[in-house]
Amino acid sequence: MNRLQTFEQFLATTSAQVPAATFFINLLLAAMLSFVLGHIYVRYGSSLSNRKMFARNFLIMTLTTVMIISIVKSSLALSLGLVGALSIVRFRAAIKEPEELSYLFLAIGIGLGFGADQRIVTIIAFFVIATIIIAVRGNSRKQEDQNLYLTVKSNNPNKIELEDIINTLKRHCTGVNLKRFDETEEILEALFLVEFRNFEQLNITKHALQRLNDSLNISLLDNRGLV
Repeated sequence: MNRLQTFEQFLATTSAQVPAATFFINLLLAAMLSFVLGHIYVRYGSSLSNRKMFARNFLIMTLTTVMIISIVKSSLALSLGLVGALSIVRFRAAIKEPEELSYLFLAIGIGLGFGADQRIVTIIAFFVIATIIIAVRGNSRKQEDQNLYLTVKSNNPNKIELEDIINTLKRHCTGVNLKRFDETEEILEALFLVEFRNFEQLNITKHALQRLNDSLNISLLDNRGLV
């Protein structure tokens, strides 16, 4: 009986008050790191989605995590309540690329660190991770300066095969890498990372693809321009 009462008292214990000054400093530091993280993602990320728009979520997610962890870290009851709340709330946002999920985890990690009042460890870990990202991605970007994202789309998937598209690209491109492929009864869409030596080679590849199917839609994406 005494053990049961002790456990109930433990659950009913109110959480300790978080000093306002400490909480404000943690929020400010978390905001600064999430702002830097957003710039790193925009500059060195390889996602095809709107990176600037996606990076805006880092600040809100980081600060919200700091607030939640600061509130529940000293109370088991609140922690259990948080678990129950998260089991009800479901996020419907589609994460199409693993890189997006990695940056979201990093933003949450920053919030967890400052929410737990582990400033030094969080700051050191962030700058080490950021340095590694900049070093790795900066080197890979230099090697991919001539690469373009090529999207091939057809509204008549029965009249064209993915193999025909790949073979055509291999004949005319310096390098071909299939990144994404979607096919339904109504549409066929493939995304490639291709490399061209010059604009003339690009133009020849475009005409070769159009000869495969008149309804083929072709789009190219590159931050530095095609010429």
